[in-house]
Amino acid sequence: MKEKTKYALLKFLAVIVAAAIPLVLILYGFQTKKYMDLSREVAEMERTQERLIEENKKLVSDISILSSSTRIEKIAVEELGMHKAESSDIVRVDMTGNKDE
Repeated sequence: MKEKTKYALLKFLAVIVAAAIPLVLILYGFQTKKYMDLSREVAEMERTQERLIEENKKLVSDISILSSSTRIEKIAVEELGMHKAESSDIVRVDMTGNKDE
C-alpha cells in the first residue's frame, strides 16, 4: 500500500511540475512584454526630456536677448520717444509733516 501511495504522490508531483513549466513560460512572456512596453515608454520620456531641455535653453537665450539693457533702451528711445532724465527734469517731493494738520 505504501508503495502505491508513494507512486501516486510521485505521479502527482510530476503532473504539477509538467503543468508548472508552461505556466512559468507564459508568465515570463507577460513579464517580457511588460518590460518592453516600459522600455519604450522610458525611451519616449527621455526623448521628450531632451526636447524640453533644448526648448528651455532656447527660451533662456531668448529671455537674455529680450531683457538686455541695450535693447530696452533702443525701444524706449526709438519707439516710445523716451529720453534719459536730465537733472532739471527730476522733481523731488518732501513728504514730512504732521498727518493731523
